[in-house]
Amino acid sequence: MKLVLDAGGTSIRAQIYEHGMCVTTLHAKSREKGLAAYIEEVLATYGAIEVVCISYAGQVREGVILSAPNITVDRHDIKKYFAAKYGIEVLIENDLNCAVLAEAKEHESGDICAVYVGTGLGLGVLSGGNLVRGASSVATELGHIPYKKAPFACGCGRENCIELFASGSALEKWSRYYLLGSCELEALRTSEAAHAKEVYEEFIKALLAALGTVVTLFNPKVLVLGGGVIENNPFLYEIILQNIPLYALGVSLEGLKIVQTTIEDAPLKGAYLLKDTNE
Repeated sequence: MKLVLDAGGTSIRAQIYEHGMCVTTLHAKSREKGLAAYIEEVLATYGAIEVVCISYAGQVREGVILSAPNITVDRHDIKKYFAAKYGIEVLIENDLNCAVLAEAKEHESGDICAVYVGTGLGLGVLSGGNLVRGASSVATELGHIPYKKAPFACGCGRENCIELFASGSALEKWSRYYLLGSCELEALRTSEAAHAKEVYEEFIKALLAALGTVVTLFNPKVLVLGGGVIENNPFLYEIILQNIPLYALGVSLEGLKIVQTTIEDAPLKGAYLLKDTNE
């Protein structure tokens, strides 16, 4: 059996596969339980698991969790730990890297970028059919590129990440900072409250700057947009299509297809593919 997990800042979603079919779906709150401890609980119940594939909302490298701004880490050397204690293979990859694997399969493209706007601002890149990771596996940390200073800190500890302006957590932080009450993008767009429209406009500018950077640097054939903020605000798609030429190199836009994701739980589906990708 194969255990497939998507470990995010809020929850852990898990599926157990047998003979290629999903036989069980599980959920847990990630803030209440460490990932390794959760996996051990699942193993205690389903002892026939042979491989664990993990989509992880943090930085990972060669089976080691490097950092996770929104998750409590109970085991950094998670691959080594489960191999030594249980004889089980663990494959772990950044959640957006997993998502882009699923998107690449869906769109049949080896040159594709997936930008997901949810709690954070994440990016996965496939170029020439290969995941772009970088020397330290942080090459596509889109949310943490320097942008401009905010009056509060990012989960990584810095105060100038673009994620502080274009993400769900950014909307929450700015709404608290200005005492706006609602942090919903649509509500901020139409609100008459002081600073509400400013927060909305700063979000749009930062998102377009991030997307323009992605398109210019990686020159994909397909740019997929996903995440809760994108899904809950369909008007963003048209804003992006109309304004992206102002933020990206013209030649990088030639032939570019910009789409919204149609995959439910893409990071989880991409995690399932890790076993095949690494063989």
